[in-house]
Amino acid sequence: MEESNVLDAGTVWMVTSAAMVLLMTPGLAIFYGGMTRAKSSLNMIMMSFVSMGLVGVVWVLWVHGMTGGDGWAGVVGNPAGDLGLTGTMAEGGLVAAAYGATFAIIAVALISGAVADRFKFVTWCVFVPVWTTVVYAPLAYMVWGGGLLSADGAIGARLGEALDFAGGLVVHISAGVAALVLALLLGKRHGFGVDPGHRPHNVPFTMLGAALLWFGWFGFNGGAAGSVDELGLIWVDTLAAGAAGMLGWVFVEWLRRGRPTSIGTASGIVSGLVAITPACAYVSPLGAVVIGLVSGAASALAVNLKYRLGFDDSLDVVGVHLTAGILGTVLIGFFALPDEGRAGLFYGGDAGLLVAQTVAVLVAVVFTAVVTTVIALVLRGTMGLRVSKEDEERGVDLTLHDESAYDVGFGGVPVPAEAR
Repeated sequence: MEESNVLDAGTVWMVTSAAMVLLMTPGLAIFYGGMTRAKSSLNMIMMSFVSMGLVGVVWVLWVHGMTGGDGWAGVVGNPAGDLGLTGTMAEGGLVAAAYGATFAIIAVALISGAVADRFKFVTWCVFVPVWTTVVYAPLAYMVWGGGLLSADGAIGARLGEALDFAGGLVVHISAGVAALVLALLLGKRHGFGVDPGHRPHNVPFTMLGAALLWFGWFGFNGGAAGSVDELGLIWVDTLAAGAAGMLGWVFVEWLRRGRPTSIGTASGIVSGLVAITPACAYVSPLGAVVIGLVSGAASALAVNLKYRLGFDDSLDVVGVHLTAGILGTVLIGFFALPDEGRAGLFYGGDAGLLVAQTVAVLVAVVFTAVVTTVIALVLRGTMGLRVSKEDEERGVDLTLHDESAYDVGFGGVPVPAEAR
């Protein structure tokens, strides 16, 4: 047997991690599905599942090739550079390609939480592959594929490499910015801020989804670990930050409302996990606890901005993923352990790493905002973004899919259509 075909422990772990990360998207579907109204829960779940189908295909056809290899101006790889993964097959890199696909899938699926109850499903099916191609792939190239923000890139060579071990910039900040853009262009749901019917309809679903996400996150953060010691650090940091994020959010709820909530507990877990994603291999467990606490508390405060600023981020993608993604990425500049000549400010380093992380955040935010806006405006002018008021009020499960999640209530009593 050729040495290159030996199934080593690292390969097995990456394959296992890829499966764990893929499970996160159905977990996200359940998390989001429980947070929506009953009459749009299936549509919310479908938006995640169809993202798996669409991205799974375009990743093989052309997107993977855009995340590495020879690039154009340090921004994106050649779309024709690895069509059908033919080059990757020849080089024996399919396991890493499979792992990368799961990141692209969940990145775009995250965005769907901002457009719940009112986005045209057919438009979503066009948005997903387009956004993955022209936003996700370039960012992945810029950060991980040797582009602008990498060590040898035009920006990275001057300011220092942007540290993003598992996707704070590439996944969470990009998804959060795209969610904000779509929420602003789409407009608020009818009755937003007034109608109590917009509250989550199935909190146990959301809690179950959070549990699946936390499980999958150990593969999300740890799949690319280079050693047993690094994997141990990543595992503990992921545990600690998720736990601390939950406590930070619950603490804020207790101070503001006098009682904690299940939705807040689930959201706090996610906020801590988001924040540690870019930093999981670079900070100590104590640093992970601080990052988790800060992100949980900050995200709990940030979710209320949608009411003050007047945009309808239905399921708090902006408040959780954008807020915690930015914090986790920037806080590396303070908490990074000394390694290869770099260190955070709290470990004797200078401001160079903090500057590099901050600039990387600005690049990701501006790039995602501009390109997502162009995509959304084109789609709004051609296909339309939003369902009609009548379809929204009747429920997009029925109007877009001719299905209902709850045709029969407890005890076998039919549920009236207006209550579904």
